[in-house]
Amino acid sequence: MELGIYSFAEVDGQSPEGRLRDLLEEIALADEVGLDVFGVGEHHRPDFSVSVPAVVLAAAAMRTTRIRLTSAVNVLSSDDPIRVHQQFATVDLLSGGRAEIMVGRGSFVESFPLFGYDLHDYDRLFEEKLERLLDIRSRPAELGVYPVPAQPMLPVWIAVGGTPESAARAGALGLPMALAIIGGLPERFVPFARIHRQAAAEAGHEPLPPLSINSHGLVAGSSQEAADLAFPAFKATMDRIGRERGWPPLERPTFDASMTLRGANFVGSPQEVAEKILWQHELFGHHRFLVQFTVGTLPHEAVLRSIELFGTEVAPLVRRELAGAGIF
Repeated sequence: MELGIYSFAEVDGQSPEGRLRDLLEEIALADEVGLDVFGVGEHHRPDFSVSVPAVVLAAAAMRTTRIRLTSAVNVLSSDDPIRVHQQFATVDLLSGGRAEIMVGRGSFVESFPLFGYDLHDYDRLFEEKLERLLDIRSRPAELGVYPVPAQPMLPVWIAVGGTPESAARAGALGLPMALAIIGGLPERFVPFARIHRQAAAEAGHEPLPPLSINSHGLVAGSSQEAADLAFPAFKATMDRIGRERGWPPLERPTFDASMTLRGANFVGSPQEVAEKILWQHELFGHHRFLVQFTVGTLPHEAVLRSIELFGTEVAPLVRRELAGAGIF
């Protein structure tokens, strides 16, 4: 199983310039401690500092040597497939073949009016632009799309938030799927993994495309320390978004419940986080796990410590256990 991190580079009381510097330090540390993937999301809001993930990932390519660099996500429906491919082909060349593209709806919808699109056209736009992106990546030079990446084809993942149709589409196309689980009981998402694999099998894709689980979390020396650090930041973010979307305020008992084995959040000690990854692997059989440590603004030192523990303690535990089972 590949283990990695993703970030939306949230800003709260920090300058965008400072947040981007911290983000590059986080990516460099993730590479240093042996993690496999780092993803950066696209947003067009004042509370996030990255609107073009490829630019940040290009900078990160110069500070890393082995970690794979992906968007998480590119909002393809409001973007240009040619430019997306060009941007990530450039990241691929700078990184020596480590770039990936993750496309999806994204967490917010500001990009649609910003770039002159109607949100009601999301599905049609996504389908049309995804088809175009996949065509481009299969024959960029033939279509006059340069530069050509270092890899024979840029990996493209589809991010899914919980719609069966999206899971089926990813499977039918033979594309890897990133399934976001940021609330509720994880076992309720198992049908989406099943739909993805069934659609891929029915379309004749062999081997079946990989699955990633993407969740929120924070690793600290103890469960109590992790909870005390994470809860205020989680609450500030979820309550702010909740005011826009009609969610109730996040309360501590609800948050604490999400930290348990059957909860959605990976907040706890290294042992607890490793056990939860392995428990979910029994449910999903997934190939990749990505965790967002920067839900809300946390002290930079706490984020770096979380990345260090994830790479040096959680990852070895997970890899050793899966290797012993003949999986990793």
